[in-house]
Amino acid sequence: MNQKTLKLQDIKAQAKLGGGQKRIDTQHSKGKLTARERIEYLLDEGSFEEIGMLVTHRTTDFGMDKEVYYGDGVVTGYGTINGRLVYIFAQDFTVFGGALSETHAEKICKVMDLAVKMGAPMIGLNDSGGARIQEGVRSLGGYADIFHRNVKASGVIPQISAIMGPCAGGAVYSPAITDFTMMVEGSSYMFVTGPNVVKTVTNEEVTSEELGGASTHSTKSGVAHTTSANDIACLEDIKRILSYMPQNNQEKPYDVPYKITEEYRFDLDNIVPESANKPYDMKDVIHQIIDEDTFFEIHKDYSENIVVGFARLGGKSIGIVANNPMFLAGCLDVNSSIKAARFTRFCDSFNIPLLVLVDVPGFLPGTDQEWNGIIVHGAKLLYALSEATVPKVTLITRKAYGGAYDVMNSKHIGADMNFAWPNAEIAVMGAKGASEIIFKKEISEAADPAAKLAEKEAEYADKFATPYRAAQRGFIDEVILPNESRRKLLKAFAMLENKQVELPNRKHGNIPL
Repeated sequence: MNQKTLKLQDIKAQAKLGGGQKRIDTQHSKGKLTARERIEYLLDEGSFEEIGMLVTHRTTDFGMDKEVYYGDGVVTGYGTINGRLVYIFAQDFTVFGGALSETHAEKICKVMDLAVKMGAPMIGLNDSGGARIQEGVRSLGGYADIFHRNVKASGVIPQISAIMGPCAGGAVYSPAITDFTMMVEGSSYMFVTGPNVVKTVTNEEVTSEELGGASTHSTKSGVAHTTSANDIACLEDIKRILSYMPQNNQEKPYDVPYKITEEYRFDLDNIVPESANKPYDMKDVIHQIIDEDTFFEIHKDYSENIVVGFARLGGKSIGIVANNPMFLAGCLDVNSSIKAARFTRFCDSFNIPLLVLVDVPGFLPGTDQEWNGIIVHGAKLLYALSEATVPKVTLITRKAYGGAYDVMNSKHIGADMNFAWPNAEIAVMGAKGASEIIFKKEISEAADPAAKLAEKEAEYADKFATPYRAAQRGFIDEVILPNESRRKLLKAFAMLENKQVELPNRKHGNIPL
């Protein structure tokens, strides 16, 4: 072996060591994997090919020329997950705290460009203290270069961000533009301005965890789509979520083998209570309809009155949007509308069919909702489902009232197939409220107003609060028994598999953001 070969091996060994063994040991003491360990665990064994291993920063100011590490704080390259090509970067907190420099950004941009050219998912493992302040505007420019590529890649390839340490300042906007943001509990946080700045400006005392930890962003802000107990669990979630997606917007999701057998699910007959005012968990309906153990919920702990997530039906990937009567009676509000609209648009971007399960009494009333823009935010979900061209199937399990009936993938906004269970109520409003308005005079003049109200309520319910009137007009394609829901949905999605839609010639629509 000649001298040049030995030198190259030595250089690569130094590059893989990152910021030094002492710093790596410190990383492990906090329960975190190193950047290279994360990549090694996530990708198929032996598949990772590194790009830019020998890159170093170009800064000589503030003594930076005395501290130079190969790779400059980020590991970039490509490999496979379950045999599928992906591109990846993993920021290395052991090198300058993972701070982003000009060359650090160039490495990330290079793999992002390759991902778009090759039509493969882009995965970012974020663990950085932010911009490298010694480089000034060059570091800020590097962030903007990344943001610009995130936007150009949006809807073209899946982009997934895992926050596995700090992510602060301008750095947060790259994950925010990507399709899914995952966080690790107890070791990751995101915020635009940190606790010290918050205290200075607003005099609030808050910790990094309270301000921007995984729990905060998964329950309050909705920034985090999933949270994981540790690095390993987060990396497993990345593998799983990718399994429901195609490589790019020109392909369909990958199917898994499935043999059609007895597809009736009689447990569905007993899930919805006889009383229209009693709650039930829509997730019980979901699990009875889909293939066993295939539901991957998104935004699980955020705005729980609507459920969204991926699943498989007959081995094929689908996206699910479902009202959940267990929370706020399943009403649509500001946060649930935004949550469902974003998920809908992702599925439509990547050819993932949509199943919409409906039990919605309307939009949540109140000054809080009106003053926070329920009109414009509710319109986002209406826009997203109207715009979507993937196969769209709706099943009304109980209530579908008012404008929320229209919004939740009704036939009028382009749903392909609409089913309803026999006890479904499709009306402008509930029978009691409608009767109080329509028969106000008769009720007030009756000898027994309560009895008259009950009589008129039953009359209205019998005439309007059923799925049969909608079915007579063709707004519901079929009224089905709950136990045959899975069978009907399997057939509907199979029939719609090759759906094609001609779109108007336009640059893009103007969604009410």
